[in-house]
Amino acid sequence: MGRAPTLTIVNAHDTVTHRLDLLPMWPGLRALEAVPTLAHALDGKVSLLPVPADDPARAELLARTQRAGDPIDADVAIVACTSGSTGTPKGAMLTAANLRASIDATHARLGGPGQWLLATPPSHIAGLQVLLRTLRAGEVPVAIELSDGFRPSSLADAIAAMSGRRRYTSIVPLQLGRILGDAEATAALASLDGVLVGGQATSPELLRRARAAGVTVLTSYGSSETSGGTVYDGRPLDGADISIADGDGDGYGDGTEGCSGGRGKDRSEESPRGATPGGVAPGTAGPGRIVVSGPMVSRGYRNVDDPDLADGVFRTSDAGSFDHSGGTADSSDPSDPGGPGGGPVLRVLGRMDDVIISGGLKFLPGPIEDALTSLGDVAAAAVVGVPHPELGHAVVAAVTLHDAGSPSPGATPPDPSAADTGAIEEHLRARLAPVLDKHQVPRAVFVVKQLPTLPSGKLDRTGLAATLAARWGMMSE
Repeated sequence: MGRAPTLTIVNAHDTVTHRLDLLPMWPGLRALEAVPTLAHALDGKVSLLPVPADDPARAELLARTQRAGDPIDADVAIVACTSGSTGTPKGAMLTAANLRASIDATHARLGGPGQWLLATPPSHIAGLQVLLRTLRAGEVPVAIELSDGFRPSSLADAIAAMSGRRRYTSIVPLQLGRILGDAEATAALASLDGVLVGGQATSPELLRRARAAGVTVLTSYGSSETSGGTVYDGRPLDGADISIADGDGDGYGDGTEGCSGGRGKDRSEESPRGATPGGVAPGTAGPGRIVVSGPMVSRGYRNVDDPDLADGVFRTSDAGSFDHSGGTADSSDPSDPGGPGGGPVLRVLGRMDDVIISGGLKFLPGPIEDALTSLGDVAAAAVVGVPHPELGHAVVAAVTLHDAGSPSPGATPPDPSAADTGAIEEHLRARLAPVLDKHQVPRAVFVVKQLPTLPSGKLDRTGLAATLAARWGMMSE
């Protein structure tokens, strides 16, 4: 992709356009081949559509739905596509200014620009930003080899090769769990100045284990539409404005609460209820729909007009609430990093479309998943709904257990090879009774070897629901 961008003048509007160029990206070390082209995009010289080179079917889908090769406004640097777990992927149009705002705010939060290690798929926004942040910092990106999957030992080797003045990486919870099971990889991760964990909910227990091992870990919340993470450890980055729209509200009117990053706008003139000087409107703290605005937010999608993403405001599909008790997004403990005094903490409760309606009641998976992982012997958990003849859907859960050789501190994990799995599952349900309301306890808990994921590393809830529905059906016969 060394050719110069194609420029076109649309006389009717005097609009300068680029051609939207495909950028095939390989995972692992070969991702670094794309770095020079990404540098041109960050400088505003080209408009790129990153696609996975190792997945021809998805690459073709993205090229077709995002109209690769057609003109696009010249200020668009990257079209970052959503995971597409539900229907056709959407392509968020991100300008160079969007990307730079996100990068600069991230580095300001972490303590300064630095070198980043790529450990996730590079064609998704999290991986792209690892490369772009390193370029913005004037450093040389480093990548871990992923041709044979993620191996903690490879991570340790890659970190040892980093030479930046500050060193960072971005991983998903599944990777963090595997790293903590390897002493050498854990020590290497702890040597970094910051580790972002995102892509899906990270259990409080996993975060506690990482911090106890000396890892400077921060949870990251964001999306393709927001140029990646905009909220770290529950608090917005500089310039980002987060609000909660009550119920089915439309955003910034009566019934919203919001908080801003250090340079975020004061919303006291936007809400009839007013706002405190810190940008927090009094009233209920949620739950409701999370709304994100700021200079890092896309102005719209490439392939669809959607009122939920327009003019730098993104009405997400996530449910959330604000916690005013202090601490970080995973704990109200004031001794946690971030501590009290930094304003309210955003707690992401799950996707609005992940809400399970069972017997007329609505259940968000997040709180139930947190309760499961708090048990200690549960490494990861996911809650979904499966068809039920009377309730409409039954709430069920899938869990993975800690390896017998690397249990969570204080835990005594059962060994499925030495005990009846059914007994373990019932034991886990019984232990939920003291921490959840009776109606929140899943009707079944299934032990699985691993939770299914999408190519982006996010949980594949649709696939998991189908698998558990089959197991539920066999159990009910």
